[in-house]
Amino acid sequence: MLMELTESLRTFLETGEDWERKITTLKGVSIIRLPQTKSRPASLAIDINPLNEKGAPMKKKGIMIMGRGELIAFRELFNSEKVEALLASIEEVAPGKKGSKSDKEEILEI
Repeated sequence: MLMELTESLRTFLETGEDWERKITTLKGVSIIRLPQTKSRPASLAIDINPLNEKGAPMKKKGIMIMGRGELIAFRELFNSEKVEALLASIEEVAPGKKGSKSDKEEILEI
């Protein structure tokens, strides 16, 4: 099965259109073919965007991950107790609202 997946990904990389998206059997995970740039050839990335109870993506854009190193870094942040505490505080201050931008950007110590 791994060989089949690898071959399918290789074919997608070679023949897919720039920014083409392939849905996977993992709900909320798709594969995107990224176009070639001056400094790197065309590549693949996964896009993680969980689905809501109606099956629609939760966010307009998901999180694009191009390698295991990025996955590990995101996983560490998502599992951080400080990030969870920060979100709890944000929800307490502004439930269901996005933060507004201020003229002078402050850096919050967490």
